[in-house]
Amino acid sequence: MRKERTLFIMGFWVALLPFLGFPNNWRKILFIITGLLLIYLSYLFYLETKRRIKKTREDTENFVDNIGSSE
Repeated sequence: MRKERTLFIMGFWVALLPFLGFPNNWRKILFIITGLLLIYLSYLFYLETKRRIKKTREDTENFVDNIGSSE
């Protein structure tokens, strides 16, 4: 839940940043830093999703033995 909250706050930050009155150079730097943080956060979400899918596949895979079939 921590990453979701961080993403929510960063969304507010990006929406409010143009109206806060920072000089143009500062605003560019802050947008770049925010973008890099968003990239990092999305990468963490990707890793978490990949780990969850792998765990789900491992839990649902069953071995079925066909010995003794009537064919």
